[in-house]
Parts: sequence; C-alpha cells; structure tokens
Amino acid sequence: MSPAHRSTGEITAVGRAAEILRQFAHSSGVLSASALTQRTGLPKTTVYRMVAELVRVGLLERDGQDYRPGLLLFEIGEPLPQQRDLREASKRHLLTLHEATRQNVGLALLDGFDVVHLEVFRSAEGPRLPQHSGGRWPAHASASGKAILAFMPAEQVVIPHVLQRFTSHTIVEIGALRAELRRVRRRGVAFDRQEALNGIVGIAAPVIGPDEEVLAAVSMSGVVGRIDTARMDAAVRTTAMTISRDLERACSIVRPVLQRR
Repeated sequence: MSPAHRSTGEITAVGRAAEILRQFAHSSGVLSASALTQRTGLPKTTVYRMVAELVRVGLLERDGQDYRPGLLLFEIGEPLPQQRDLREASKRHLLTLHEATRQNVGLALLDGFDVVHLEVFRSAEGPRLPQHSGGRWPAHASASGKAILAFMPAEQVVIPHVLQRFTSHTIVEIGALRAELRRVRRRGVAFDRQEALNGIVGIAAPVIGPDEEVLAAVSMSGVVGRIDTARMDAAVRTTAMTISRDLERACSIVRPVLQRR
C-alpha cells in the first residue's frame, strides 16, 4: 500500500496533494482546477481546497484560472519545466560571459520581494559570495532584484515597509529605492554598489520575454577595484538581450504546439 494511504485505504491529505502535483509532470505545465479534477478523480471541492493550500505554501502558482508549479519545488531541488526552459536558453550565454570576464555570473528571478538564484557560475578570481543555486536574497540589496523590479509594471512593485540594511550603502528608504528603480529603467542596467556586502559590487540586466514581461536578470559580481562595472555593463546587457532574443525565437516555435493541447 502506498504511504500516501492510511491502513484503512483512505488517501491522506499529503497523498491528495502529491496526486495533484504529479499531474503537472504529464502536462504542458499549466492546468485548471477542472482538469485536475478530471485527471485525479478526486472530488471537485477537494481539488479546489487543495490547490488553494498548495498556492498558499508556494508549491503551486495561480495563473488566471489555471495553476502552474511554484518556485518552492525548484528551491527544494526539483527542476520545473518553466525554469528549466529559461536555464537552458541562458546557460550557454552565461558561460560565455563567465569565461570572458572571469567573474561570478548568475541568473535570478523574482519571488515576492526576494530574488531566487537559478544559476551561479563562480570564478576562481571572483569573490566568495553566499549566493548559491536555489538560494534567496532580498531584492532591494541586489543588482538582479533591482533590474527585475525596475522593468515590472509600477502597480506590481510592492515594497515592504521595512527594508533590511546589510551595509552602510544599502538603500533602505522606500522613496530612494523607487528613484533608483527609475534610474535603472532609464539605463537598462542595475548596479550593486556594495549594497549587499562590503567590498563587493555587481551589475545586472533584465531578461525580457516575448510578451514584454521581465522574466529574470543576468548578473555579474566582483571585488571592488578588480571589476570595472562601467566597462562590464555592456557585456551584461548584451548577454541579457541575447537570452531574451533566444527565448522569443523559442517561444515562436513552442507556442503553436501548446495551443493544440
């Protein structure tokens, strides 16, 4: 008997949740509650209650009337199709940037007010940073976070009332942060001026999807005095733009297949 069942044969709450999540492994990655009801054979009220709870804890994300796997699955080590596509489109370009600059290079996306690192390529000549694949960092103290926030619709940018200070350079005033995001949008690139860690600076540029939605950010970081951010920003922006173009081309091929499902 499956461990998801009690000795009576009744499916436990964990078992029901697992059955719902399992359906996404055999789909395009997006399913409605009605489709989940049909696929699992569970009562409609149970499915609606379970998906609401799975969204609440981060195992699913709501997309209009549909649901998709949430970031929590990625953070605990299970690559998701949506993130895997982004990583596959990015990896070659990130490695090229990494090898050309010999600096730490990464790819991150936004979850709430944190950035989640999807890829981190460390350099022997780069700084030892706490960031790692699957790790989080507050967006306001991150070049990647600022690059993503700056290109989001203003009404979607929700800044916490209290911003944590990491160094004397961290922007902790909401008005100052909003002004910085406007500058980032004008420049097309964000800078970390020792805002996360003393002695470390960084650059990041947004990855934009085919529908003009900001998907992620490409970043580079290095030790003050060993990295010329003014010179490197063009390389970071070019890498982010190249990934954006690749995603646009890929989407034009994949989208008709998804529409036929």
